[in-house]
Amino acid sequence: MEMEVMYKSIAASLAVVFLVWVWRILNWAWLTPKRIEKRLRQQGFNGNPYRLLVGDLKESSMMLQEAMSKPIPISQDIVQRLMPDVVKTIETYGKNSFTWIGRMPRVHIMEPELIKHILANHNNFQKNHHAQGPLTKFLLTGIGSLEGDKWAKHRRIISPSFHLEKLKAMLPAFYVSYDELLNKWERECSTKGSLEVDVFPTFDTLTGDVISRVAFGSSYGEGGRIFILLKELTDLTVDVMRSVYVPGWSVLPTKRNQRMREVDREIRERLSGIINSRVNAMKAGEPSGDDLLGTLLESNFKEIEQSGNKKNAGMSLEDVISECKVFYFVGQETTGNLLTWTCVLLSRHPEWQERAREEIFQVFGNGKLDFDRVQGLKIVPMILYEVLRLYPPVIELTKVAYEEQKLGDLTIPAGVQLMMPSILLHRDQEMWGADSKEFNPGRFADGVSKAVKSPFFYIPFSWGPRVCVGQNFALLQAKMALTMILQRFSFDLSPTYAHSPFTVLTLQPQHGAQVIFRRLNC
Repeated sequence: MEMEVMYKSIAASLAVVFLVWVWRILNWAWLTPKRIEKRLRQQGFNGNPYRLLVGDLKESSMMLQEAMSKPIPISQDIVQRLMPDVVKTIETYGKNSFTWIGRMPRVHIMEPELIKHILANHNNFQKNHHAQGPLTKFLLTGIGSLEGDKWAKHRRIISPSFHLEKLKAMLPAFYVSYDELLNKWERECSTKGSLEVDVFPTFDTLTGDVISRVAFGSSYGEGGRIFILLKELTDLTVDVMRSVYVPGWSVLPTKRNQRMREVDREIRERLSGIINSRVNAMKAGEPSGDDLLGTLLESNFKEIEQSGNKKNAGMSLEDVISECKVFYFVGQETTGNLLTWTCVLLSRHPEWQERAREEIFQVFGNGKLDFDRVQGLKIVPMILYEVLRLYPPVIELTKVAYEEQKLGDLTIPAGVQLMMPSILLHRDQEMWGADSKEFNPGRFADGVSKAVKSPFFYIPFSWGPRVCVGQNFALLQAKMALTMILQRFSFDLSPTYAHSPFTVLTLQPQHGAQVIFRRLNC
């Protein structure tokens, strides 16, 4: 009898556990998304009804696949190709609309004051840390992935690395890398008359070389191997991000999962060796050096000393490794892509090539560049700002409200993603004028503030406390490179070029960017 009672008690307990488990899954998969949907609709947002787990993912994926299946005329606006699902949703439901990324609603934010509020209050609106699971953290790491006090500490320690005086010291390293490439082009042009170059992989490798030099100084050869590994890790990470996230899948020993761990392990081992060697040298009294790693370590030592050597003061070795990954990934991707799209757009607009070249010869002639005069150029930065407007490195900024938040007159429920489509904001006619979709660097003649009605409609490097700490680094490197190229070459698009912008974390040419260079006075 007692055994029967015990069995019934166990059975009842298991039934309760099962029901609780079923309820939690039902609540997570259906009830919570439907509650959020109801609250969004009550506040004037519209979109497709929620569909269990997948939301709009299937339709969005099919639309994107179709858009990416063939090139577009180079005169055609690229927005429809890059985010056809967003364009259709806004056309159907208006600017106050949302789409479903699985079970998470993504609300489109296109009002200046709301954008300002989101980007200014970064502790309330944070990155989506949980969407793709732990594997993406191998690449998407460092300051860009941190929040709260730890983010503030890293920002404080990293910032000295990007002060103008530090950037000035990096100019010779920039020059060496670009000069080596352009000398090679000149030799080939001398024999062939012209040279066709796919500038996308070329600038990709070139900016990786620059980062290796300015990040690690004399150890840049070792940095080159790290660059190659990070490129592989980027491809693997993109593959993960394009897959539907299933909790627990990352721990399975799949070929991709194992390779990501192997690559990350090798990167960490190589970076550890470089960092430890530099730390030991600094402790032995050697100067820290003017490269990014030396400046970072020096700033980190000061942070630890000022705290009285308290526990958890400054950055750990793992923290420094993470930030070195960021130096590579963000610095290389941003500058390489910016130079690529600049060559594409200047090939289509030779009049701006000539205007920039005329200024460059007035300032430098055929002579060597220097920091102050590069910074004093007017037309080159105007061109770069316009390229960043039309082809921003990241076509959208997204934040998540992990707790219920006020946003102007709105109340944003917990679990909502807020998406600011920078590529649409940068083309808004009301803010930019009737020529908003056209290439016109002249709009920046009096600076960014005079070019657009609201500064929150120009956010290639984000805005507010979390504006990209390396934006001056990227812009200086791009100014240097573009000036040296225009000083030696004219260029046009190759007939083989197929206009196919697409996004792989950053905005890239799907089929490369083939450009024909001709040496000046050749």
